[in-house]
Amino acid sequence: MPQQNLFFDVLFYLQTAIIVGLIVLLLISLTNLRYLRRLHSYPAPARWPRFSVLVPARNEEQNISNCVSGLLEQDYPDYQVIILDDNSTDRTWEILQGFAQKYSAMKLLKGKPLPDDWLGKHWACSQLAEAADGELLLFVDADTIHTPDMLRCAASAMAGEDAALISALPTQIVVTWSEQLTIPAFYLGTLCGIPIGLTRIQRNPLLFACIGQFLIFTREAYDASGGYAAVRQNVVDDVAIGRRVHSMGLRYSLLDGNKHVSCRMYHNSNEVWKGLTKSNFATFNFDPFLLIFMYLLVLAVFIGPLVILGISLAQPQPHVELTSAALMAIFLTLVLWGINQQRFHFPPYLIVVYPFSAIAMIVIAVASMILTMQGKAQWKGRNMPKNVKP
Repeated sequence: MPQQNLFFDVLFYLQTAIIVGLIVLLLISLTNLRYLRRLHSYPAPARWPRFSVLVPARNEEQNISNCVSGLLEQDYPDYQVIILDDNSTDRTWEILQGFAQKYSAMKLLKGKPLPDDWLGKHWACSQLAEAADGELLLFVDADTIHTPDMLRCAASAMAGEDAALISALPTQIVVTWSEQLTIPAFYLGTLCGIPIGLTRIQRNPLLFACIGQFLIFTREAYDASGGYAAVRQNVVDDVAIGRRVHSMGLRYSLLDGNKHVSCRMYHNSNEVWKGLTKSNFATFNFDPFLLIFMYLLVLAVFIGPLVILGISLAQPQPHVELTSAALMAIFLTLVLWGINQQRFHFPPYLIVVYPFSAIAMIVIAVASMILTMQGKAQWKGRNMPKNVKP
């Protein structure tokens, strides 16, 4: 009996620690809701700087028409759209040629052969930047969709923040279960794992987040950072180049772009698997100990209370205090996921399947580490490097 009591005491203290951790995550999330300003929340600037919108495209025949149509219908007074076909093997080039013949604001490039020491998207973005003449460089993915006032809001945000770099979180469209169980979880990691307000006053790279689907640089900041050439083999190019700008002391802001930019990154479980395993390990700077430590915390915080509740309820006389503590942790977790789903417009019913999302995150992280170490991580037919650090 004393040993059993000790066991339940240990579980109770563990559950108490988890509750404290969840309260901290909730406080970070609520604070971030204040600091994560919306892209359209800024007044118009004194003048409209010239924008170069840059789109790398490789095998994007499903998405490219919607992306290009939105970009060419902007109500912005001075901009160009440059699209580079990165050696596509589908109908991407043919579709782009049709747009180029109709719109003078669009410039179409054919990608040069990929050098041995570059990753594909990085090489494409570098070529795009060289061809651009804008004061502001906006890199967007070919699977993004944009409202007609997106550039006006983006220019206003750059001026309002006096920023050298802005990244905006798009609305992520999730359809299949593989998308629904994974994409919201990674947004949650940003919402509760990174105190966005602190990025304005410190330079810690671990507290930095941006997303390559929507990145705006001033021309000066892009050139000073070394551009994509400086991160040519880093799998998480968006974070790597953003950290370089941030480390130089230049102003950076992460914004909420959900009313103006949307994206469906993946369309099936195979794309989800390849897309997330190629980059997850890289976000931890290829450090297996850091990755394992972080996902053990994920396991403890999101799965631990369910296990503890099950152990308590399985006893002939359930441990009242332990059961109450576990239920409190589960309630806090539901609130945390609810905030994430509401702010980023994910389906609300996904709140109750959060344990499966947590497990999916862990499986993807471990697989990413193993595949990357073995040199087997791939994306769009190209191998990812094993462990090229920033």
